Amino acid sequence: MPKVRTSRTRYPQGWELIEPTLRDFDAKMREAENESHEGKRKCEALWPIFKVSHQKSRYIFDLYYRRREPISKELFEFCLEQGYGDRSLISKWRKSGYERLCCLRCIQPRDHNFGTTCACRVPKHLREEKVIECVHCGCRGCASGD
Repeated sequence: MPKVRTSRTRYPQGWELIEPTLRDFDAKMREAENESHEGKRKCEALWPIFKVSHQKSRYIFDLYYRRREPISKELFEFCLEQGYGDRSLISKWRKSGYERLCCLRCIQPRDHNFGTTCACRVPKHLREEKVIECVHCGCRGCASGD
C-alpha cells in the first residue's frame, strides 16, 4: 500500500514571531485582489498587488539580512519555499545597484523599448520629467542612486 500523505507542514522555530505580520500581508493582498478596477488602465489594476508582494519580500529580506536579531536560515528558506517572498527579487537586492529594485520586470530588456531598462531605474537628477511611473508596477523611482 502507498503511504498516505498529510498536508501538515512543520513550522520552524521562530515562525510564531513573524506569522502575524505575514497574515496581515495576506489580508492586504486579498484586499488588493478584490479591489475594484473600474476606471483604471489595465496595468494600473495590478499595481497594488505588486506593491504588497514587494512589501512582503522586503519584510523577509530585512528580517534575515538587516535586523540585529535575524531569523534563522531554516525559517528564511521556509518562507521562500512557501511563497511568502520572491527568491529572485531578494537575490537581486543583495547585489550593488539593485538595493531598491521594485520588481524584476523593470530590469528585463525584453519588456521595454530599445532593449533598455525601465524609466524608474534612472536616477531622479538625470530625468527630464519630474514625475514618472513605471508601467509595470507603478514605481516612481527605484534607482539606488536617488
